[in-house]
Amino acid sequence: MISRADNSVIVEWWRTIDKAMLSAILFLMLAGMLLSFAASPPVAERIGLGSFHFIKRHAFFLVIAFFIFVATSFLNPTQVRRVALLLFILSIVMLMATLFTGLEVKGSKRWLLIAGYTIQPSEFIKPAFVVITAWLFSENARRPDIPGNLFSIILVGIVCALLIAQPDFGQTMLVAVVWGAMFFLAGMSWIWIIVMGLLGGIGIGAAYLFFPHVAGRFDRFITGEGDNFQVDTGLQAIVHGGWMGQGPGEGTVKRILPDGHSDFPFAVAAEEFGIILAIILVLVFGFVVFRGLMQALRERDAYVRLTTAGLVTMFALQSMIHLSVNLKLMPAKGMTLPFISYGGSSLIASAIAMGFVIALTRRRPDMRSKRPRGFIAGTYSTN
Repeated sequence: MISRADNSVIVEWWRTIDKAMLSAILFLMLAGMLLSFAASPPVAERIGLGSFHFIKRHAFFLVIAFFIFVATSFLNPTQVRRVALLLFILSIVMLMATLFTGLEVKGSKRWLLIAGYTIQPSEFIKPAFVVITAWLFSENARRPDIPGNLFSIILVGIVCALLIAQPDFGQTMLVAVVWGAMFFLAGMSWIWIIVMGLLGGIGIGAAYLFFPHVAGRFDRFITGEGDNFQVDTGLQAIVHGGWMGQGPGEGTVKRILPDGHSDFPFAVAAEEFGIILAIILVLVFGFVVFRGLMQALRERDAYVRLTTAGLVTMFALQSMIHLSVNLKLMPAKGMTLPFISYGGSSLIASAIAMGFVIALTRRRPDMRSKRPRGFIAGTYSTN
């Protein structure tokens, strides 16, 4: 039992965190480790590695991600902003470095090789970008003399330009859509929103016209012709699993999925454990998103509110894109499923993002239980 008189840092942290959200995120971490045992061995064996190669690496990165998640959850809103600023600057430098020294895979330079490990800077810039952008929007509302909205437009332009240069259109669209959602929540006029929507449409059209691999993926999705092997096989695995699944280790379709451990772990989960477990997994993701948005709704501070909503929106959109590809509801895109897919950069970046959310949603003396007036365009002071 914890004494009410105990005011240590850890006890205070435990008293103030959202324990339901914490439990859901830890569940996703453990589920990712479990599904690594199901999805990784066939991939490792197919490329000549030991059966447990990816499992060991996933466990290694999971331990790091867990400690980073816990550490970031202890931060206060001001510290979250400072950490995000440092992470943003570092990520920008690494994104620029990938254009010159990055590893080229399938025509894209998205990874840096550091100390024998590949790092994907685009994963780390996303949570940092959301925090910095939310602060700029909130500062613009609090002090109109500060051109926070203009600075945020400049930042999204820089980030998207660096991502397109790799090229990585999936991450570019994710960043742009999350920024647009925060732009809307910050209370911008409908004229601005329409203009930004038109610019986004023009950008998608330009990507289709000038980048053949983007056009190829879109055409294959619309017509069903061409190389749709991974998407078709992923959907086949889901269908093969039925309601109850084939049983742990008994999946067969997963053995021919080239990226089953990273791009299609949801399909592998459905084949081995069934659609019922897959639905439970989706419900947990939905719970995290719903819980985060409800916490943002109750928050008085504009910066904290926008940051929480932005991070949760990013988490939701990334999950939806991954699940939609697995279900053949949108063109193929190598978007990881947070905490589930193999990938050290994705796992650690997800831990940072959700650690920020846990930190920002902790109960603080200045919080109020009622919905604030001006929820969208709040004018409350920031930390």
